[in-house]
Amino acid sequence: MKILKSLPAKLVLGVIIGMAVGLFLAEDLLPASINTGILQVIVTAKYILNQLINFCVPLIIIGFIAPSITKLGSNASRMLGVALILAYVSSLCAALMSTGAGFTIIPHLNIASAVDGLRDTPEAVFKLDIPQIMSVMSALVISVMVGLAATVSNAKVISQALDEFQRIVLLIVTCVIIPILPVFISTTFCTLAYEGTITKQLPVFLIVVIIVMIGHYIWLGVLYGLAGAYSGKNPWDVLRNYGPAYITAVGTMSSAATLAVALRCAKKSKVLRHDMIDFGIPLFANIHLCGSVLTEVFFVMVVSKILYGSLPSFGTMVLFCALLGIFAIGAPGVPGGTVMASLGLITGVLRFDDAGTALMLTIFALQDSFGTACNVTGDGALTLMLTGYAEKHNIQEQHIDFSL
Repeated sequence: MKILKSLPAKLVLGVIIGMAVGLFLAEDLLPASINTGILQVIVTAKYILNQLINFCVPLIIIGFIAPSITKLGSNASRMLGVALILAYVSSLCAALMSTGAGFTIIPHLNIASAVDGLRDTPEAVFKLDIPQIMSVMSALVISVMVGLAATVSNAKVISQALDEFQRIVLLIVTCVIIPILPVFISTTFCTLAYEGTITKQLPVFLIVVIIVMIGHYIWLGVLYGLAGAYSGKNPWDVLRNYGPAYITAVGTMSSAATLAVALRCAKKSKVLRHDMIDFGIPLFANIHLCGSVLTEVFFVMVVSKILYGSLPSFGTMVLFCALLGIFAIGAPGVPGGTVMASLGLITGVLRFDDAGTALMLTIFALQDSFGTACNVTGDGALTLMLTGYAEKHNIQEQHIDFSL
């Protein structure tokens, strides 16, 4: 029974219970008033838990990135530059790989769309809004700026305060975020099952989703293979710990909301430096969206084929990929963040009309959870590359006397 107390088991159990309850309610076997009442309770709980998790995200980012930068000392600027390059190159190459697969596979597919007929979930009984103290990107920017400024000015008092703040955030993660995640995931899958997203929309594009998922695993294999070759360490020691983070990302559809679990998973690895974990994992959660980029590129090509009868030109897709990699760095690590941030590219570069944009948003939502899981899991590979870079350039490790 000990395994049932583990986080992965709780997450899987949450998914199963949520889907079972959602499908049961969708059958309308209970009186309408009771059915609606149960759904309202579930939707309300989901809304409040989502608000609480999102509120904590900026705190987690500031609490881990800023202190980690100060601990890097004079190497902070260089490590930040390396991290940005790694994130962009990973997203760009994943997008180009997806483009090549699209030109090869899509012409041989015969897919029709059917995205209507979903059930509407009732409104929450009440909405307890818990606004973030700042946006995710604002937290990321202020973490970098304060961390770098404290390092350059040798502000010891601020550095110590940031270290204490990191301990406080760690306690919030351990005692608040981790315990409520299974419940939040369960309510999410319950509403998806009730709406019919799982039973009606998913079969329409099942073949496309499978192709994209295979692409995720291929790209993760490439990333971890390169990370192992560059660092000289066994990448499996990192990858084998990422099960809970992968499952959490599937349920939350948010790299930011999965951040707490991802940190815990990375801390279990014996080959990752802890200072690189505290610096890289929160940073990559917001700038490294390789899975979402790979998904979006393949899906825009599918939508173009469905609605407009042809694929975009090769030059157009290369331009789209190059710009999407930049937009992905600035996209929030929240559900649908990548596609929402890149709507300007979809309409401006690919010339999608309203119908194309709507269909793109719909089918992207079908696979967004697995794209997010790829993003989060890929962060471990990039952190292994950062570890290898730090060791090759004799950057001393800053030991931290606590762990997740």
